[in-house]
Amino acid sequence: MKISKEDVVYIAKLAKLRFSEDEIEKLTGEFESILDYFRSIDRMDLENVDPDEFADRRETVSRADENVIFGDREKLFRNAGSMRGTFIQVPRILD
Repeated sequence: MKISKEDVVYIAKLAKLRFSEDEIEKLTGEFESILDYFRSIDRMDLENVDPDEFADRRETVSRADENVIFGDREKLFRNAGSMRGTFIQVPRILD
């Protein structure tokens, strides 16, 4: 299956996004590349591969959370669109 411009427009509509013609053209190619990658994975012979072979070799790379006090509130809120008291006010996205 080849990705068409109409497919990209349909996906954008589902995601409530709008793209220019140039962006649609670029995204069509990018989606096609992604699908080609999955097609190549689908063609791999994995019959003799044990899915649990590497399960015990995984390492957690996350670190522990730590609280940090940020002292400069003005600097923190400088890029906020609008404020209501000490809260950042964002546009409503749900009806």
